[in-house]
Amino acid sequence: MKLSYRNIHLCKASHSKNIMFIGKLKRTATKLWLWITIIASLVLHSPFTYAKEDIEIIHERVKQDLLGTAINDKQVKKVLSTIRSNGTWANINYKDVSLTGFQHNVHLDNMLLLSRSYNLEGSKYFKNSKVKKSIEKALTYWLKHDFISDNWWDNQIGIPNDLVTLILLMDGELSESLIEKTQPIIGRATTDSTGARPGGDRIKIANIQAKNLLHYRDVIKLSEVIKVIEGEIKPTAPINLSYGYGYTEMETGLGTSAAEGRGLQYDNSFHHRTDAVNNTLSYGLSYARAFVMWADYTTGTRFALSPAKLEHLIDYFLDGICKMAAFGKYPDIGSKNRSISRRGSLSAYSAVMAEQLLSASDYRKVELQEIADIRNNDIKPTISHATYFWLSDHLTYQRPNFFTSVRMYSSRVHNMESAYNSEGLLNHYRGDGANHISVTGDEYFDIAPVFDYQKIPGTTILQKPELPSTDEIQKLGLSNFVGAATDGMYATVGFDFKSPHDPLIARKAWFFFDDEYVCLGAGISTILDYPVATTLNQSLLRGNVTLSSESQISTLQKGEKQYNKVDWIYHNGVGYLFPTPQKIMLKNNKATGSWFKINQQNSTPKGEVKQDVFKLWIDHGYAPSDDTYEYIVVPGTNIENIQKYSEKNVKILSNTPYIQAVANKNLGLYQAVFYKAGVIELEENIILSASSPGIFLLEIKGGNVTKITASDPSHYLQELHFSLSTRILAEQENYKSVWDEKKQKSNISISLPQGVYTGSSVSITL
Repeated sequence: MKLSYRNIHLCKASHSKNIMFIGKLKRTATKLWLWITIIASLVLHSPFTYAKEDIEIIHERVKQDLLGTAINDKQVKKVLSTIRSNGTWANINYKDVSLTGFQHNVHLDNMLLLSRSYNLEGSKYFKNSKVKKSIEKALTYWLKHDFISDNWWDNQIGIPNDLVTLILLMDGELSESLIEKTQPIIGRATTDSTGARPGGDRIKIANIQAKNLLHYRDVIKLSEVIKVIEGEIKPTAPINLSYGYGYTEMETGLGTSAAEGRGLQYDNSFHHRTDAVNNTLSYGLSYARAFVMWADYTTGTRFALSPAKLEHLIDYFLDGICKMAAFGKYPDIGSKNRSISRRGSLSAYSAVMAEQLLSASDYRKVELQEIADIRNNDIKPTISHATYFWLSDHLTYQRPNFFTSVRMYSSRVHNMESAYNSEGLLNHYRGDGANHISVTGDEYFDIAPVFDYQKIPGTTILQKPELPSTDEIQKLGLSNFVGAATDGMYATVGFDFKSPHDPLIARKAWFFFDDEYVCLGAGISTILDYPVATTLNQSLLRGNVTLSSESQISTLQKGEKQYNKVDWIYHNGVGYLFPTPQKIMLKNNKATGSWFKINQQNSTPKGEVKQDVFKLWIDHGYAPSDDTYEYIVVPGTNIENIQKYSEKNVKILSNTPYIQAVANKNLGLYQAVFYKAGVIELEENIILSASSPGIFLLEIKGGNVTKITASDPSHYLQELHFSLSTRILAEQENYKSVWDEKKQKSNISISLPQGVYTGSSVSITL
């Protein structure tokens, strides 16, 4: 068939349109492919995608942390061989859910042990099917019965935490239906629950929530919980900001509506409850661990903690926790509460927290590294400090060769943690000016079951036939004059001691220098016809005890005995010197006791414990009136140095119920505690006159006052007014001095810290 021109033209036109359409289609397809590529790229590289990748990183870090480093295969074998067909163990009493009888945590521990052995490649039971079936049986039994303890902590923290740990360890191994059944129980750990108190418990609960969200890879909710965790790194207004008993009327239960003083304090101590008791090395330690853990888990990811929060966390770790540890490594026994009645509670700290903080931040890196080296390599600290926690009435003092502390309480602070869960049953007097001494760090390790709880180191205690009931352990202090003056290197402590347990009073003071410190007591009085004892120390007996009496030196036989006209005593690197020959009592032989006497948990051993103990005390006799004591402690020394020690270096200027003062001529330091307005001559031609109670630490070089440190232990004053009989013409912020030509003295006023810093010290360098 012939095509006409018109047909040919139409065909050409149609062909041309087709080509144009195909070309347009190709261009559209190209654009569409380009958009698909762009969108796919955005999806693949979106913040959400990166966050998903980060969650996998965090998940793996958490799992590796939960696995630990080693598994005891013999222990696993025992747990595996004793599990019954219904998923229980015969040695557990599943009926008793009481505070002291709840053994169900053993069931949870067994599940976790099996889970670790199943997932740890070095374990004999790695990916063992029998182990997996045992885990499923034990978990099924728990979920079926959903055990509820009489202790809220088990229900809202302990059990949810163990179940979260289990599902993270067994990720991908357990059925989703089984995991779903854990969620209502894990869900009891919520920041809205009654136990989510600000500070120590809320952070633990947020930690459980975050780990649970890791299993579900929930980016949005995990991000929200991380912000909650981060937001808890902050100080709280102290409950004891104002003098008086008003705060005891506040809610002291589990309410979460307000902090009520719970949590990190402005002085870097930690209060877990509304009693203002120092909990830095218990709840405050677990508080820090939770943050450090998440700082480590999230570092380098989009969930990482902010630099400012990390810096605050590091400050608390270094200036709170580490400064309440002997040599930055061993927990200060004086900072411990009821946990002292648990075996191993004074074990040395590991370097893990310091190392995790080092990996998360460069802030204060040198100090963190030193703590890590101290804990890993047992090096001596290079940083000396005198740190007073004015919101907790607690002082710690570190030198390269010794550590010591003073624990007190006031009308602002309760004396001790209550005997919660039947722990710490004999702790009545452990806050009464306790002054523990460490040169090795392990002087008091597990001494608690054989301890004489009426002879606490540093305390002055009425010696009664038996202690008050356990319901009478915690008491609010009766005196407002409790505190210290410190410039960060040296310290003076004053304690207007009034026992809330007994009609006993005393004025007690400590004066700290580089090589020694001085302990003074005055006005020791009671109306009861019982003996009163001031204890210099009670520690584990390590080696011989050497004594000098009227310059005759002897090594003592073991026993318990009175010694007269004693010049000094030496034991385990510590010398105790008496400026005036002293009658003392000394015990250096075995003491017996039991853990169950001080800790009546179901798992506490009931057998008798024996330890060799060194105990040194001054007997003030029956019903003393206005009695005194004076002694010098020289830690980190030896017998030869004690023999050569010259008391001329340290001079006791006054030891009365009104003024206690000491001078160290070598250092040019003059320290004084004024319980009322008064006058004292520091050295020839230099007289200190105080217009009110206060504590003073003065540095005098060549007859010139070069530094003044002062504080108001009563927390009353806005200014301290005093005078010095030497010309000081200076005016600085918070400080003013006016020379009185007629009376030849400088009238000085110092503005004191206020608000959350009331009770802390002011140092003026002239």
